[in-house]
Amino acid sequence: MKALHFGAGNIGRGFIGKLLADAGISVTFADVNETVVNALIERGEYPVKVVGVDSVVDTVSNVTAVNSTSPEVVDCIAVSDIVTTAVGPTVLNIISKTIAQGIELRFSQGNTTPLNIIACENMVRGTSQLKTTVYGHLSDEVKAQAEQLVGFVDSAVDRIVPPAEEGETDPLAVTVETFSEWIVDRTQFKGNVPNIPGMECTDNLMAFVERKLFTLNTGHLITAYLGVLAGHETIKDSIEDDAIRTQVKAAMQESGEVLIRRYGFDPQTHAAYIEKILGRFANPYLRDEVDRVGRQPIRKLSPQDRLIKPLNGTLEYNLPNEHLLKGIAAAFHYKNDDDPQAVELQAMFAEKGFAETLAHYSELNVDAEVVKLAEQAYLAIK
Repeated sequence: MKALHFGAGNIGRGFIGKLLADAGISVTFADVNETVVNALIERGEYPVKVVGVDSVVDTVSNVTAVNSTSPEVVDCIAVSDIVTTAVGPTVLNIISKTIAQGIELRFSQGNTTPLNIIACENMVRGTSQLKTTVYGHLSDEVKAQAEQLVGFVDSAVDRIVPPAEEGETDPLAVTVETFSEWIVDRTQFKGNVPNIPGMECTDNLMAFVERKLFTLNTGHLITAYLGVLAGHETIKDSIEDDAIRTQVKAAMQESGEVLIRRYGFDPQTHAAYIEKILGRFANPYLRDEVDRVGRQPIRKLSPQDRLIKPLNGTLEYNLPNEHLLKGIAAAFHYKNDDDPQAVELQAMFAEKGFAETLAHYSELNVDAEVVKLAEQAYLAIK
């Protein structure tokens, strides 16, 4: 089998690309970073340091790369069995045209074997969103053929992959935690579901998408924002601050109650899942900086993301949300001149005030009681 993976960054190499290669699939990475692309072509392998109680260095082999702006990418799509991504929501839109061109070439060459596309992003139903964008570049005739032969498979991904360790000189070296979870929607595949150890199939993907979003993502972000306020540099230092750990755990319990009501999760099992996530945040072998996790606050305050979506769930089921509101309030204290979204958020906040700014990005009603409570939480932190 052949796979094309968009994004040769740390997540691409350390998580999805590794699982694909470990399954015996020939992997081609597509990226714009010439240093990484050339190193992958030259070496055909790279090291992944998996850190936990027992740290090991795995060698990922049978890989190569192409520049994602070159015509070669379209050729790769035409002959691949799987296309995966780990590029972020913005870039996902950019590569949609390339994917469309690859599908067109594939069909024009008479390739009628199924192609499955899986966006491995921190997004809810990211592949379905990608499909809509890709279809915008296709003719009705090609779309009809794609409906039969191209699977757009939604997924939930979970692995903490921090930036390269300080002093690391190998452009291909990457460090990851031991834990990983890649869950895909079995119902969306075309043809046979590939056998990839570490890729789990489900018929109820949204339960797992929201479990990860409401727990790992929500907790991670609130840990970062409270950590910034407390003067901590890393997630580990932040979560080992008892006051922060208490707040983060309480927020995860609030979002967890939504999951229990919505999907029937067992309360004790979910409580254990929360404890596992908290333990991962404290991994002493990972240096995960609060500034990295806190970036792009506007996206993270959007209606379908890790702060507002669980909050809306608490409103739907009339559940407590005090600690989620504190996490939302803490986002307004996040300042980072190197992050355009943080700069934009602070600029609108200075001009419009808390309520209008939160309502604008979250789509909450500006006059809603929950917005007033969030502003009170902001003032309490201040």
